[in-house]
Amino acid sequence: MQLKRATVYLDPELHKALKLKAVETSKSVSELINEAVREALAEDVEDIEAFEERAAEPLVSYAEMVKRLKKDGRL
Repeated sequence: MQLKRATVYLDPELHKALKLKAVETSKSVSELINEAVREALAEDVEDIEAFEERAAEPLVSYAEMVKRLKKDGRL
């Protein structure tokens, strides 16, 4: 796989933390960033799938939900 180069500006403290983690894990800062972005995108896919699964469910207003919670003794 051919890698693409990108310039990313990081908060100095975040960069310092990444460098320390890179040393502790024997990985590069680039590897850590790639892993974090991959995980974030995977979470997005899971969220989208969950939304699609529930798309046919009826909508409930905020007011109705509060009434239900009160009725069930949760509020």
